[in-house]
Amino acid sequence: MTELSCPRRGLLAAGLLGALLPGAARAQPAAPWPQRGPIRLLVPFGTGGATDIVARVFAEAMSRHLGQTVVVENRPGAGATIGTTAAARAPADGYTLVVSTISGLAIGQTLYRDRIAWDADRDFAHIGMILQTPWILCVRPGGPVRSLADWLAAARRAEGLAYGTTGVGSVAHLLGVQLAQASGATMEHVPYRSLTQSSADLMGGVLPGVIESLTATSGFIRAGSMLPLASSGSQRSPLFPEIPTFAELGFPGVVADGWAGLAAPAGTPRPVLAAVAAALRAAQAEPAVGQRLADLSSTPGQLYLDDAQGFVRQQVAQWAPVVRASGAVPE
Repeated sequence: MTELSCPRRGLLAAGLLGALLPGAARAQPAAPWPQRGPIRLLVPFGTGGATDIVARVFAEAMSRHLGQTVVVENRPGAGATIGTTAAARAPADGYTLVVSTISGLAIGQTLYRDRIAWDADRDFAHIGMILQTPWILCVRPGGPVRSLADWLAAARRAEGLAYGTTGVGSVAHLLGVQLAQASGATMEHVPYRSLTQSSADLMGGVLPGVIESLTATSGFIRAGSMLPLASSGSQRSPLFPEIPTFAELGFPGVVADGWAGLAAPAGTPRPVLAAVAAALRAAQAEPAVGQRLADLSSTPGQLYLDDAQGFVRQQVAQWAPVVRASGAVPE
């Protein structure tokens, strides 16, 4: 039996590690954790979406490694800030976790700055990255636009081209703004409530293009109902190596690797954070979980604890000027 497959042994090791860290005396939990349940995993999005699906896959897997049930609780709304706010206000006892995302934290902190009272770095202890996935510019197959060059040529004409996303201030919206600025093309943003709506308009010829995550568009791409033109990834996706990146097509500033992670309220004891991080890594190592991520066209995250904390801090700083320059105002 490995250390990761034995929850009590893993927690003991985490506790011994925590005892050696600065501030460990005040960070020790009052009792062994988790001695009661369930552990809440707040998902700041509605049911049935990609983030919700992934959260439930990991909740089930981590329950086995923690020896306690992890229950998903959906708290959607306001660009993921409602559920994120609920997590920031929760007791720092290890029984409330939250799915952190680039939209809810890295962008949401600036976009919703007048409506929130938390800081993505100060008020959260980041445990680890669950997954990463890029965004894709897609068009309807069979039309005149078959490449990014075709898209930009059409968008440089007087009327420009419209692209749909699932919200004002979303990463997809901001990537469109960046591409338009970098290329000199005219691109009109059209926000939709869901990909179901925007994809219907795309396939019906009403909407020229959409920018959405590879996780969300992969099914359409595989079915041949969407034609991918370019990816926002820092490199080509190993799952879709035929899709070029914006960077390699001449736009190095149009880069964004989407991510989702796990976080807890700031002040959660370090041994608890270490135990959850160990359970996250164990879940990622399960072949069934890896296959599920591949099915969703996502790859496992690789940052944990201090590295994850630093990454989120860097992401907030990177996206703040982009959000401000876009002029995006939340609905």
